[in-house]
Amino acid sequence: MTSNQFDAGGEFDRQIRTLLDRGHHRAAGLSEEELAALLAPLRRTATERATGLEPSAAGRTPFVLVVTRDLVPIKEAVARTTLDGKKKPGFIDRNFPEDDLPGFVPTKEVELPDARAYLLFDVERGEEFCGAVPDDAMAAIAGRGRTLLTIEEGLAVVTQFPALLAKNKCFSLGGSRCGDRRVPAIWISQNAPKLGWCWAGNPHTWLGMASAADRAA
Repeated sequence: MTSNQFDAGGEFDRQIRTLLDRGHHRAAGLSEEELAALLAPLRRTATERATGLEPSAAGRTPFVLVVTRDLVPIKEAVARTTLDGKKKPGFIDRNFPEDDLPGFVPTKEVELPDARAYLLFDVERGEEFCGAVPDDAMAAIAGRGRTLLTIEEGLAVVTQFPALLAKNKCFSLGGSRCGDRRVPAIWISQNAPKLGWCWAGNPHTWLGMASAADRAA
């Protein structure tokens, strides 16, 4: 492996360690060994698909290991996020009632390869869509053949790559909807990540639209 080649296996191992360090196994009701064993088969997929790609850079990353609400409840996943270099845990916006969360599920265009955990490839936070109407941003991403991120995928991005959630470069998560005009989003508030929502027709200068190339188990 040349010095400038992306080490997909090493990055996969780092993401496993991050989940364990942040206590995702406890939130899932598992031991460290049990969660690691459950996720271990994804390592081969990561190395086959991502080796040779460029490493993470501003606004993008080759892949992210996603743990869904079937393993870790969304509230617990939010609380295990932080901003880059900060310690304050993420939280849910008061305008996003906890009993609303179960209704925000993957849209019909989003097909999860596994209900528990999988890999998300070629992830972009989508700051080019800052200031765009979310409906327009979602249509543009669909036109490129890319997929919108779900709530769990957005939380996975911030968990593994907290620097991707930056001032004026936060992002919506159009892959999870509940049938109304609300679009989930994650942004910065009170020096911590905040999970909330914005209207599909209302643009925000600091809120883009995250997307990925595809998913695999």
